[in-house]
Amino acid sequence: MVRALLALLFLALTACGGGSNGSPTTPGPAANAPVAVILGDSLTAGPGLRTQDAYPALLQERARAAGLPHRVVNAGVSGDTTADGLRRVDAALIANTRVLVVALGANDGLQGVPVDTVKQNLRQIIQRARTQNISVLLCGMDTLPNNGLDYAIRFHNIFPELAAEFNVPLMPFLLQNVFGRSELNLPDGLHPNAAGMRVIAGEMWPFLEPLLRATSS
Repeated sequence: MVRALLALLFLALTACGGGSNGSPTTPGPAANAPVAVILGDSLTAGPGLRTQDAYPALLQERARAAGLPHRVVNAGVSGDTTADGLRRVDAALIANTRVLVVALGANDGLQGVPVDTVKQNLRQIIQRARTQNISVLLCGMDTLPNNGLDYAIRFHNIFPELAAEFNVPLMPFLLQNVFGRSELNLPDGLHPNAAGMRVIAGEMWPFLEPLLRATSS
């Protein structure tokens, strides 16, 4: 519970702007390679960091080292909510996308967006990927209990419930082993630094690698 509450605090604050407002793509293999898209907010965009230091680029390095052909696309936009993600998911799913990583929800929690709305937005994002036979990795998020403990608990439960509903893998918490560690965060105390991004990539890789291997041909 302590970890969850700490996570809530950080994730609520990640809505501050800064960083990339676009969807940079890390250098990848061939142009016709299978694609893995990471749809997220500032935690994915990497405010204050070079593109190559954000965790999508680090996952690209891991994929290459593992002999996997995928091109990893950073589709993170600072400040995005699940509604924003839903509005741009179709454009984000570029040609030959095989895997979608959904890393959204922090800003919804900050804004107190109704849990049912957040869940429906994420459900539609997953459905749009699945209708195109795109594999999905869902990343868990939390929120502060500013809107009540019941809201925070229900918000937390969105992610395992959707993972079970669609039978997709769930990374329980995007900031596992990063939140609250000053050496892994920028001076603002809010966003992971390059070292923190390496930790995120390392924590995500065991969930992502099987999807890449299954979609490598």
